Amino acid sequence: MRGYPTNLSSTNWLKKPRIKPLIHHFIAYNNYYINRIYTIISGRGLRINKGGVVRRRVLPGFRLTLGFTMLYMSLLVLIPLMGVFVKSSELTWDQVWSTVMAPRVMASYRLSFGASFLAAWVNLVFGLLVAWVLVRYEFAGKRLVDALVDLPFALPTAVAGIALTSIYSETGWIGQWLALLGVQVAFTPLGVWLALTFIGLPFVVRSVQPVLGDLDSELEEAAASLGSSRWQTFRRIILPVLCPSLLTGFALAFARALGEYGSVVFISGNMPMRTEITPLVIMTKLEQFDYAGATALAGVMLVASFLMLLTINFLQAWGGRYQTAA
Repeated sequence: MRGYPTNLSSTNWLKKPRIKPLIHHFIAYNNYYINRIYTIISGRGLRINKGGVVRRRVLPGFRLTLGFTMLYMSLLVLIPLMGVFVKSSELTWDQVWSTVMAPRVMASYRLSFGASFLAAWVNLVFGLLVAWVLVRYEFAGKRLVDALVDLPFALPTAVAGIALTSIYSETGWIGQWLALLGVQVAFTPLGVWLALTFIGLPFVVRSVQPVLGDLDSELEEAAASLGSSRWQTFRRIILPVLCPSLLTGFALAFARALGEYGSVVFISGNMPMRTEITPLVIMTKLEQFDYAGATALAGVMLVASFLMLLTINFLQAWGGRYQTAA
């Protein structure tokens, strides 16, 4: 370790004027704080173990990698998202309020958030069921079914919308039989919910599947040997372990459905006040060159999605602390 002493008794590495007072202040308290202060101020990867030996970090280049990370995130995420609010700031508060609270926009909010929420709940239940079958059972065609779960990821959303519309329209394979029962799917809010359920299922399955696969079966066997029923075993042993992954899958499915456009625009019919989703209203404003109004609506959707994800993360952290305490 050239340039660094192997013992704290040597003071050659303490020559920097800003570091020396800090280190002398904390040296009698804990070597850990010395290491953290020196690393933060100087940027050098040092570690001080309990014996007082200074060592270089195994993975250097913290500043360089952090800089590239922040640059990458800024160019792809932070700057575009900030641009939404900057562009909408061209409007006055009264104009923003009238834009985001217009009756047509409020109807699109109800449909977008309501259908996305219901679709995420359905995917939560059936996604858990699909993951359970794929993990716990062996059957012919299991790999094919496992591959079909990822189909909404690979399939273009416009193709999915056209396929669902052709199948569930009044002349489609399934829609013609539903029409006999008086149920219309295509060009109704029910069709919007169907499309959002289709594109959100893989998020729940892929979130739950690895956790369920790593679950130790000996816990279930021990519960059964103690007289626990299958429902009690699932509710008290399996479900608490799966709750964080279920919440993650629910949040991902909800956020994905909230911003969906391609698959919904074909099956919804795009009727204002009835089957028009918020992303379609945003596209309509862009086509009318109302960029400030479009970004104002986009900001509402962005804030709503962020608050939802923040709530889910808080619930996950709370649930983890509760399980640890239990």
